[in-house]
Amino acid sequence: MSGLAGLLAHHAEPGIYRWHGHFPVTDVRRTVEHAGWQFAELDGWHHTSKAEFLEAVGLALHFPDYYGQNFDALADCLADITAGDSEGWVLLWDGWGPLAREDHRAFSVALSVLGGRVNADKGGRFAVLLRGEGPEIEGVPSLD
Repeated sequence: MSGLAGLLAHHAEPGIYRWHGHFPVTDVRRTVEHAGWQFAELDGWHHTSKAEFLEAVGLALHFPDYYGQNFDALADCLADITAGDSEGWVLLWDGWGPLAREDHRAFSVALSVLGGRVNADKGGRFAVLLRGEGPEIEGVPSLD
């Protein structure tokens, strides 16, 4: 987990990264939480449409009931996600490739909205790990 370890130890800036770590989600969660970060997992293998993504990300991040399941509501709710007493948040998006292939526009907007939270000046650190195979994404570095 060296790339992830570097992120958790603040040797890499929070961002959106491609990550090929083939570790069980329970091990990733344990590692992230042991380092003092909060963890959420988004299972993209079973949520391949825009609507399914929006629902799943809301569940993964425990958004309130009034979350409208659209990209504006996603941005609003992400702005309310704070690190609190933790080091920050790691969102593991397992299986992002199906949405990227099926609905490139929705995937691009999702990355843009998530990137807005990553780069926010308030709320603490927020990182997104895109795990699994998918098309090349310009400007998204690898954490490996």
